[in-house]
Amino acid sequence: MSIIISCCLIVLGLVFRSWLEKVAPMFLSFNANYFGVFYLFSGLIVVVVCGYLAFSKYGNIRLGKDTEKPEFSTVSWISMLFAAGMAIGLVFWATAEPITHYLFPPQGEGATAESADTAMKYTFFHWGLQPWGLYGIIGLGMAYFQFRKGLPARFSSIFYPLLKEKIYGPIGNAIDIFVIIISAIGLANSFGLGALQISEGANILWGFSNTIAVSIVIIIIGTILFMMSAVTGLKRGIKYLSNVNMILALLITLFILFLGPTKHIIDVFITGTGSYISDFLSMSTRLAPFSNEEQNWISNWTVFYLAWWLSCAPFVGAFISRVSRGRTIKEFVLAVLVVPSLMCFVWFSVFGGAGIHLIHELGNTALGDIVSSNVTTALFAFLDYFPMSSLTSVLVMVLSLVFFITQADSGSFVLAMFSSGGNLNPPNKIKLIWGGVLFSYAIILVIAGGLETAKSVLIVFTSPLALLILLMYYAIIKGLVNDEPELNREYSEGEKEVS
Repeated sequence: MSIIISCCLIVLGLVFRSWLEKVAPMFLSFNANYFGVFYLFSGLIVVVVCGYLAFSKYGNIRLGKDTEKPEFSTVSWISMLFAAGMAIGLVFWATAEPITHYLFPPQGEGATAESADTAMKYTFFHWGLQPWGLYGIIGLGMAYFQFRKGLPARFSSIFYPLLKEKIYGPIGNAIDIFVIIISAIGLANSFGLGALQISEGANILWGFSNTIAVSIVIIIIGTILFMMSAVTGLKRGIKYLSNVNMILALLITLFILFLGPTKHIIDVFITGTGSYISDFLSMSTRLAPFSNEEQNWISNWTVFYLAWWLSCAPFVGAFISRVSRGRTIKEFVLAVLVVPSLMCFVWFSVFGGAGIHLIHELGNTALGDIVSSNVTTALFAFLDYFPMSSLTSVLVMVLSLVFFITQADSGSFVLAMFSSGGNLNPPNKIKLIWGGVLFSYAIILVIAGGLETAKSVLIVFTSPLALLILLMYYAIIKGLVNDEPELNREYSEGEKEVS
């Protein structure tokens, strides 16, 4: 059924491509205005729930049997969840988002010291605890009910405390089908970003025209490569590619950190983190009802990001749960929320903080003009201000391609897992079928207007998911509370054994 619906959406997207391009902004405006509060509330409450679970009496529960050990080393585990979670978006927006916020802040005048501080604070907010909290709570719920309770690896299993055996019937199937479609669209959006990024790099370095045709060729090449990786399995393809991602990202980051304004970057990281923590609550609840300009900014950035994270959360959460067997809830929450968030803060401090420094302190306003006119060129234009820019630009393209392959590989793995009844090791043929579907979605989004159309489609489709996520929080808490007598008994027996 998921494949049938996906194919219907692909056909509709091709037939009504012009219509989609025209009406998508209207859907975006409607959903942002009337559902924005649900996105913001979902993002805020998830951080509260995750924090509670980590430091409550449930924190020592192991996601599996009490004697079970983790399947992957900590370094490989974090590499895989980070690569699946942020992937190409992290490269695409590395310099573009902080500079854009610096020039066009949500409030106040742009290109000032105040807007620079605001730019870093909001960039941290968009890539910090809330997206990782959404990934983490779904991953935690799936891991708990799969590995602790023996339920199938399906999104609907999280709702077992509420639905009981109905998760195996039409209601559970409807939930899974809806989540599969949302995940496929979210993945296609990431692939579109990756194609635009790599296409721009090829244009700058080798003079290839940055056209839709070039982007489609890149998507085709990336699809072939990730299908080759998909058939190698979880412990080879995805694991090795994730480790390569981390090494490449670390090398590029260290290069800019030590050859760029090192002290300034460190100051940006410390100040931005402090501002993010102190203003977290106000940013999480800000809707700006008396300022249309700021309200539009929140809709186009904060609401869009939360919708994007929501669309990716089911498949990223499911993938994280798959590789997190044997971890405790406390270990899981701290690793999934805190470690990747800090890594994102470092990344944007290096590329965004240094980019703003080039404009604000050194007067390189041309960089701001380039970012304003075309965000896909931002990172490559930024690298031109440093030595060996041709080499670093090639490394960025390779990093983008590897991120593309890794997320496509992990995404097709999860979609195959969901659509094969929760099989933890789905057949290769199902993974390849989903690879073809993702390829088709990405092509449609690129042809039908690129990033703006993708943003609109995402927000429209994820609005109902925001309500489903709120219900999911309750289901997870209810499941843990229902099992409390059993947990207390296990704890008492463990104390007796120690005595």
